[in-house]
Amino acid sequence: MRIPGPAGFSSTRFLFPPRRACRAVLLALLMLAPGYAAADGVKVWATGAYSFSDELGGFRITGASGIGTKDDPLVITEELNSATPVTLTIRTTKPIQTFGKAGEFANGIMYMRIDVLNNSGQAWIEFQFELQETLDQPSVFGDGLSFDQRNKTPDNIWSSNFADFDRDFEPYDRLLFKNGKVDPLKTASFEFLVTDYTPRWTFYLVQDPRIPTG
Repeated sequence: MRIPGPAGFSSTRFLFPPRRACRAVLLALLMLAPGYAAADGVKVWATGAYSFSDELGGFRITGASGIGTKDDPLVITEELNSATPVTLTIRTTKPIQTFGKAGEFANGIMYMRIDVLNNSGQAWIEFQFELQETLDQPSVFGDGLSFDQRNKTPDNIWSSNFADFDRDFEPYDRLLFKNGKVDPLKTASFEFLVTDYTPRWTFYLVQDPRIPTG
């Protein structure tokens, strides 16, 4: 059951453990300066109604722009230094309002483009994205978060380097790009729509480059 709260906010989203709440406040202060570089090299990039952080390690964000509409998508540029999964942390920086105006509210509709530089030294033959509302836990249907799951024939999923894609729902929200390759020191672009009909303050995007086996 939802607890009534101020318009534009979901009060159930404030139920953080104290330690996590303190960390969220600290990161919110950092996000006042887009591109702020923390002492340990972590960067928090704010654009539109969201921020993007490489705080969980294994890769580096080099830029962020856009508001999340089809005409002005959220564009995140990254550099991956290995062929192992990495996790992008996404937080809201504006009030949450489902279907509110993009850029002014975290509205649960996020057209995204991820531009990834392959600095791993190995060719990638597939690339998978996975959404998680809770870190390291599968995103299930009931949380409202998905790669536009309600649309059975999406026309907004595209990659510069891969010809095909598969979407998997239940018990995971995964998007796999296949039939292509990203050579070392080359950049691949990926476009997709993320929908979250019960928006949260924080969620995660796991990125998993695949290399040949055998």
